[in-house]
Amino acid sequence: MHQQKGKKVLIYFFLLILVGSINNINLSNLKFDGIKDINLDGLSDEDNSILLKEIHNLNLNNIFFVSKEDIKNTIEANSLVEKYNILKIYPNSLNINIKKTKFLARINNNGKIFFIGSNGKLSKNNISTIQLPFIFGNPEIVEFLNFKKIIDESKFSYDEIESLYFFSSKRWDLELKNKIIIKLSRNYPINSLDLAFEFLNNNNLKDIKVIDARIKNQIILNG
Repeated sequence: MHQQKGKKVLIYFFLLILVGSINNINLSNLKFDGIKDINLDGLSDEDNSILLKEIHNLNLNNIFFVSKEDIKNTIEANSLVEKYNILKIYPNSLNINIKKTKFLARINNNGKIFFIGSNGKLSKNNISTIQLPFIFGNPEIVEFLNFKKIIDESKFSYDEIESLYFFSSKRWDLELKNKIIIKLSRNYPINSLDLAFEFLNNNNLKDIKVIDARIKNQIILNG
C-alpha cells in the first residue's frame, strides 16, 4: 500500500514538472494513452467476459484520472460478486480480482427460480446441476441469511437440509434429506434445533415424519 502511494506521488510530481516546463503550449493538447489492458479473474470465463465488456463500455480515460467509482458501480451491480479488488498498474493497465458469491439456496421469485447468494443478491438459475435447499414462502433475503446463520450456529449441518419453509409469523420449518420435518419456534430457534438434533441422534424414528419443537424444551412427534 505504501509503495503504491509512493509511486503515485512520483508520477504526479513528474507530471507537475512536465506541465510546468511547457511554454506556449495549450494544455488541452496534452494527451495520455487510455487504459489498454483490463485483467479480470474470479468468475467463469463466460461471466468474466460479460463483466469485462460492461467495464470496457465505460470508455475509461487514462489511468491517472480514471474514476474507480464507475468501475465499482458496474462490478457491484453484478449479482455474482461477493468481494473485489481493483489495482492500477501503471502506465495503462487495471487488475481486478473478484471473489465469487457462494450460492446458498433456491427460491421462487415472481414465477422464476433464482439462487440466493451469500452476498444477499439473487442470481438467475442457469446451472441445472447444482443442488441446494429450496425455500418455500416469501422471506426477505436478509431474513433467510439470518436464519442460515442460526442453522450454522446450531448442532445441525446445513448440508442435511432439503427444504426450508417460511411462514408469515416469521418462523421456519425444515425438511431434512431423510424427509423428516422439524417445526421450529420463532423465539428460540437455536434451542429448538439443538433439541431436535439431540432427539434424532438418540432415538430410532423409522415411522416419524414430523418433530414439533415449537414449545420450549419439549418435543412432540407426529407419524
